Amino acid sequence: MKAIGVFDSGLGGLTVVRELKRQLPAEDIIYLGDTAHLPYGTKSAEAITRLTLNNVLFLLKQKVKLIIVACNSASSLALSSISRYFSVPIIGVIEPGVKQAVRITETKCIGIIGTPATIRSGEYEKQIKKIDPSIKVISQACPLFVPLVEAGWINQSETFTIAKKYLDSLLVKNKKTDTLILGCTHYPLLKPVFKKILGEKIRLIDSAEQVVRQVAGVLHDQGLARKSSDRGARCRFYVSDDPDGFAYQARSFLGQRLSKVQRINHV
Repeated sequence: MKAIGVFDSGLGGLTVVRELKRQLPAEDIIYLGDTAHLPYGTKSAEAITRLTLNNVLFLLKQKVKLIIVACNSASSLALSSISRYFSVPIIGVIEPGVKQAVRITETKCIGIIGTPATIRSGEYEKQIKKIDPSIKVISQACPLFVPLVEAGWINQSETFTIAKKYLDSLLVKNKKTDTLILGCTHYPLLKPVFKKILGEKIRLIDSAEQVVRQVAGVLHDQGLARKSSDRGARCRFYVSDDPDGFAYQARSFLGQRLSKVQRINHV
């Protein structure tokens, strides 16, 4: 049975891998971290689309049955233009998180934090307004979060200071905000920091759980779901640069150091 393919610009997509292993433990996974081109969020739409296409083509060469674009910048700027050319299901991370946020907001005020490219695209607001035009949406680009997470700076005081500055800038725009979408797969690692700043009054939306639920539905509907077997599920990890650094930092996401990460030539 074929594997599920997942890609991101770096480590962030491992939050989706973690959720796949929890919800769909029988499924094989192939992960690609395009670490040579990290971060995507500060690049142009054209560059992100080109890199996304390269990632999709690499995973298709591995004979995957479904691809998760575990990168919000790629999901917002490249998914719609690329997915139509391939028969394999390609699922992004924006729509599932949006649906959850719209479902639970009580004040009809939703905040979004993401990379500059994701925020600039306006894709989150577009998807939210499509479901409920009356919802107010505020957003804040947070360009430093991805480098901080990639460097393992989760608990440093500098990270708290930067996060507080970003979140204060966001919430001053609308004090009625009760729901915050974490618009980047790196951001769930910073949840403890966000909660310390925001308290319990604002609910955080991590799209990984909703994405995997959607994946489970697609696999079931198309007869692609893998049943349990004695050998257990397998995970293969590829990166375009620094496999040792990736393997070490993966502990923060998966709870263990990866024993094998393969480097690929990825232009």
